[in-house]
Amino acid sequence: MSVLIRTIQRAHRLKQTFSSPRISNVLSQTLGFSNSAHVAESVTKSPFESNILRILRNEIEYQAEYAPPHQPVKEFKSFIVEERPGEQVVTLKGKFGDNEDIKIEATMFDGFEHVPAYGDDSSGVNVRLHLSLIVDISKGEGGNELEFVCSAWPDSLDVQKVFMLKRGKMSTRPYLGPDFRNLKPKIREKFCEYLDARGVNNELSAFLHEYMMNKDRIELLRWMDRLKSFVEK
Repeated sequence: MSVLIRTIQRAHRLKQTFSSPRISNVLSQTLGFSNSAHVAESVTKSPFESNILRILRNEIEYQAEYAPPHQPVKEFKSFIVEERPGEQVVTLKGKFGDNEDIKIEATMFDGFEHVPAYGDDSSGVNVRLHLSLIVDISKGEGGNELEFVCSAWPDSLDVQKVFMLKRGKMSTRPYLGPDFRNLKPKIREKFCEYLDARGVNNELSAFLHEYMMNKDRIELLRWMDRLKSFVEK
């Protein structure tokens, strides 16, 4: 009897949680789906399906309650931020001067490195997450395009490669230039100053890491909700 009472109490608490205005607002406004209270299942589910649904509902409840995402921002300094729900790439567009167009494509987290932990962390190891950036700078239609491939860490942005491209007129095996890391330090320094003047710098890297952390939570919640809806049918 006590087990039955606890089960009923748990179901009632889940229903109250998912119908609460705060969590419902987080899920509906940020993720774009209606998070109504759990409806009665018209078809009896197998124990396996019921267990999956219970785990998914508990995880959605936890994520929405303790790590709720916020509405993504649409601008960062001179850049407009564009993204599509469910995609792993975020695009930033901006201008520099009268004739330069800047387009930045940033991945979601695609790698990490281990770093020593400090303080009370008993594990002794932390990780730094990594993003990849492609920065295209063009001047008018049909002209040359300067492209930078960059690594974005939480506190720094490093240039990996620099290409000079001619859109639509590339040869089969074009020469794309030397490895950026093999260039003389003075040349590398000037390229970094060139990007910094256009807002492609450590501050942008920090913004993108914060943005992607939020997007990662949004996409996780969206994925779990779609999975839950599929199993419920």
